[in-house]
Amino acid sequence: MKTVHILPRYPIYVPSKGRAAKCLTAKFLTNDGVDFRLVVEPQEADAYAAALPRAKVLILPFQDLGQGSIPARNFIWEHARANGVARHWVIDDNIRNVRRLYRGRRIPCASGPAFVAVEDFTDRYENIGISGFAYQFFAFGAAPAYWLNVHVYSCMLIDTTLPFRWRGRYNEDTDLTLQVLSAGLCTVLVNVFMIYKVGTMVMKGGNTEQLYQGDGRVKMARSLERQWPGVVATARRFKRPQHVVADGWRKFDTPLKRRADVDFSQFDRPNEYGLDLLRIDPAKDLGDRLGSVLETWQADHEIGAPPGQEGP
Repeated sequence: MKTVHILPRYPIYVPSKGRAAKCLTAKFLTNDGVDFRLVVEPQEADAYAAALPRAKVLILPFQDLGQGSIPARNFIWEHARANGVARHWVIDDNIRNVRRLYRGRRIPCASGPAFVAVEDFTDRYENIGISGFAYQFFAFGAAPAYWLNVHVYSCMLIDTTLPFRWRGRYNEDTDLTLQVLSAGLCTVLVNVFMIYKVGTMVMKGGNTEQLYQGDGRVKMARSLERQWPGVVATARRFKRPQHVVADGWRKFDTPLKRRADVDFSQFDRPNEYGLDLLRIDPAKDLGDRLGSVLETWQADHEIGAPPGQEGP
């Protein structure tokens, strides 16, 4: 997908450890021209600065606390709060790219428009505490544009004014999601855009050696179960120990609350945020399915949305 240069308005933070030579998220953000801050421990600052402009490296005031990424994430929160931003992005460092779900196909796209689309949607409502992108392997087929009041993970847009903080040592994204939902706020997991993320324990660095080895999976699930008794249980899923939220998150049913100062009638037509679906290699045979997707896109967008038109 091709795009005009549209960039997010909220700051993007990428906590990283042990991946100076292979920080996938930094690579795709740089390629897309999206600004970000790579948050690293002081002993690794030079290694990261050798791979990226030093101005993008935000150095933590501590190192090797043995608490996973929690201290770094709370440092990020306070940094965002001190800078007066209403929301901030926190993104894992092992993401290859962002993709767009269109007619059941997961198509690589520029990340700038995707970030802005989520920011715009989130800012139309009064009560969204966290929003973010789904994983590629959970967003497919006829998935809805978003899921309401479920787990948001790995690529999160967080309301900086929330009274909560990252805590514990394991499953910090699930715990933060539960804190937000238990307070009567909403979370939004977007499917129309998604992240292509490397699986846990596949890449070296990060928390792979520190948290996940041995019986780390069991410890992670049990830890969350102790934090949320009656809400979280431990079961075996995906051939490994996994935490399970009661009733599949359905107990959290707070509806979205529209902002009174936003005219929702302007969102009757979709806004593609400058994205266009293009055939990169004319010599390559697309096959019937991909060819049909391209033809459908061209037919759908023969008459584009008016400039500035917001999507649903």
